[in-house]
Amino acid sequence: MPSSDVQSYATLREDLAKRDRSLREKVVSLEEAAGLVRDGMQVGIGGSTMSRTPMALIWELIRQGRKQLSCSRCIVSTDGDLLFGGGVADEIVTSWFAQGILWGLSKVMRHHVEAGDKRYQEWSHLAMGMRFRAGGMGVPFLPIRSMLGSDLMPLRPEAKEFDCPFTGEKLLLVPALNPDVAIIHVQRCDAYGNAQIDGLQFMDIDLALAANSVILTTERIVSNDQIRRMPDHTKIPFMCVDAVVEVPYGAAPHECYGLYEPMMKHMEAYVAQVNADPVEGMKAYLDRFVYGPKNWTEFLSLIGMEEIVEASRQGRSMYND
Repeated sequence: MPSSDVQSYATLREDLAKRDRSLREKVVSLEEAAGLVRDGMQVGIGGSTMSRTPMALIWELIRQGRKQLSCSRCIVSTDGDLLFGGGVADEIVTSWFAQGILWGLSKVMRHHVEAGDKRYQEWSHLAMGMRFRAGGMGVPFLPIRSMLGSDLMPLRPEAKEFDCPFTGEKLLLVPALNPDVAIIHVQRCDAYGNAQIDGLQFMDIDLALAANSVILTTERIVSNDQIRRMPDHTKIPFMCVDAVVEVPYGAAPHECYGLYEPMMKHMEAYVAQVNADPVEGMKAYLDRFVYGPKNWTEFLSLIGMEEIVEASRQGRSMYND
């Protein structure tokens, strides 16, 4: 289903009723989790920019040769480069597609979109959030003022201008976004999928509610007793979650708040390589860092222990200060 299509409320309710909400252990391997994402699906991606990106799962989707995905995220960073360059996604729906604040707009994205083999669907940041929220609420749209009068309007015929029946003010109705599956990285969760998020939540709660299924990757799986000791930190409940994968440094080389900062030497080398040649530079990166390693641990070893330790020191120092 194209990402601009909106399911009926009745269909959404029927899909919701079919979900398995039982309290059961949901721990699977990274390979098994990626197998739950099928070609052609709509995939919602948690986190934002270089924060809590589910990079390990994206890495595994590329390795498994997934195709024709439509991926949505509030703000896309180098994860979008990999999704396009690795042949996984045909379309990315977001508010901003950059390689990170330091490096500006993605040259990989520009190459593929201008060549016509990939699609970049741009919305305002608020519109992305409200689309996920509408999806989580089970309603077909929500009204906003964002985007009215902007250059985005001609690009987004899916959004409809509307006169408020109460005030007469002009509003914009944005369609609900209900991904087939959401992939979200968190600091910790239990084996049932009760997920705790430290720091900014971004749009992850609405995304988890909007998606038909949810795959969590987590830095560590903890006991349910530990989850219950800090119930206010639990942001995504088990009944939303279908699979849990324990994958330490699962956002690398991006950051995970309180645990590690971005691995900047690796990031800078990557950006320089793909910006010099978005096709051959990306191919060389994928060959070395995605297809080359036997597993995620081996990928981390290619980043290097020194850089990982330094990123961890900076992440914990920032959290504790």
